[in-house]
Amino acid sequence: MTKLKSKIENTNDKVAGKTKEAFGKATGSEETELKGKLQSKKADVKETLDDTKENIAKNINDMDKDK
Repeated sequence: MTKLKSKIENTNDKVAGKTKEAFGKATGSEETELKGKLQSKKADVKETLDDTKENIAKNINDMDKDK
């Protein structure tokens, strides 16, 4: 998956999650609110993982250049 596509999907999940969370709060649906929080957190975790993979790849490339 390309970096841009991943960022778009993560942003979409964050927005959808925050929307579900707000809708759940407004309607009193704890289940919808929780689903929204989980979707938003999932996007945060995916973003952190993507950043970590990018940093690892960069470090590997930098080590190869030093040889």
